[in-house]
Amino acid sequence: MKVGIVSLGCSKNLVDTEMVLGMLSSADFEIVNSARDAEIIIINTCGFIREAKQEAIATIFEMLEYKKEDPNKKVVVMGCLSQRYKNDLEKEIQEVDRFISIDEYHQFGEILSELTNKKLNGGLNYFNRYLTTKPFTCYVKIGEGCDNRCSYCAIPLIRGNFVSRPYEDIIKEVKDVVKRGVKEINLISQDTSRYGSDLTSERKPLLAKLLKEIASIEEVVLVRPLYLYPDEIDDELIEVMTSNPKIAPYFDIPIQHASNKVLKAMYRRGNKQFIKDLVAKIREKAPHSIVRTSIIVGFPGESNDDFNELVQFIEEVKFDRLGAFMYSKEEDTPAYDLPNQIDFEVKKERFEILMETQAKISYQLNLNRVGQVHDAIIEGYNSKAKMYQARSYAFAPDDIDGYLYIDTNENLKMGDVVKVQITNAYIHDLIAKII
Repeated sequence: MKVGIVSLGCSKNLVDTEMVLGMLSSADFEIVNSARDAEIIIINTCGFIREAKQEAIATIFEMLEYKKEDPNKKVVVMGCLSQRYKNDLEKEIQEVDRFISIDEYHQFGEILSELTNKKLNGGLNYFNRYLTTKPFTCYVKIGEGCDNRCSYCAIPLIRGNFVSRPYEDIIKEVKDVVKRGVKEINLISQDTSRYGSDLTSERKPLLAKLLKEIASIEEVVLVRPLYLYPDEIDDELIEVMTSNPKIAPYFDIPIQHASNKVLKAMYRRGNKQFIKDLVAKIREKAPHSIVRTSIIVGFPGESNDDFNELVQFIEEVKFDRLGAFMYSKEEDTPAYDLPNQIDFEVKKERFEILMETQAKISYQLNLNRVGQVHDAIIEGYNSKAKMYQARSYAFAPDDIDGYLYIDTNENLKMGDVVKVQITNAYIHDLIAKII
């Protein structure tokens, strides 16, 4: 039986998709890339913000068009949108054969058995993944849910409270994927820095310990944690992330804003000075560190003064990478009913100003990297650029950071690790030569 899957949203969703594919391929389903060829189409949705929900709904209706061509085709919708709006979706889009909530993932096999002539049992399994990333890299999910309860965020409503995966399970999975050729491990969860705090009586996070143990695995070339909450980054974690060459000195720290007034309304811990001091501490310890952040513009009550304070802070701190979102009004979150909601056009204007500001910063920081030497993993040959496309510790694999492009006549293969020197810079990308 042929199955196709559309995976939307973040890398955490992608891991769920890969577990679905692992279950299906183990049951002798044929995985196809064409929705027209698929007998079952599965859509793994995101429900985080308005734009993601709109994309998910549009994708569902796009896939249902194929069902009109072939009424025997099955369409299944899973993921965050199904978890959050399952009852409403079942009423409004009755053409979908099954909506599967996250709460039902433990019986995913039985649910699919009802729709197919295949016998499937059990739930999604981290040790049965069909990796869809490039063969040398993968994401490893180390926890689920979130306890931070930021006032704008629906993730706890969708994914629940924070729960760490068992420590030994993670190590076992890493050892499993490196046997399959993976060299780069990217650790993810809704709050990676909290990992392990629910596993010990001392409530002490175990991320530093986990990073060291993963780095000790011979086949691992690089391990990188993503999504670190600012006030959970302690001196031990900074030391571990900046002293071991196999651990990327890459600090992905979503700060969301810099105005203390806005941070308080967002229910964020810490303040502007704390964030400034944290970044300074990281850069003092390791000047070559990459500090990435994300920002929300247009939060209710964000005044012009608040926004200008944010821009000035960004210009002062100079984050290596910065992504931004326009505030999305999400029902059942504390911020939903806040007064002084910001007009869309104002949010859009502020978003554009912020990204233009960051573009200038990114370009200058990249120019400063000319002459640096990096170990880079080859991703493949870019025929348009006529250069090899690669990444070093400074580039996460989520298509946000840009790439290293290597100008060489050598014959390189995907997954090769080469030493390069930066020769030129653009806003997002760097040009390098092999040395």
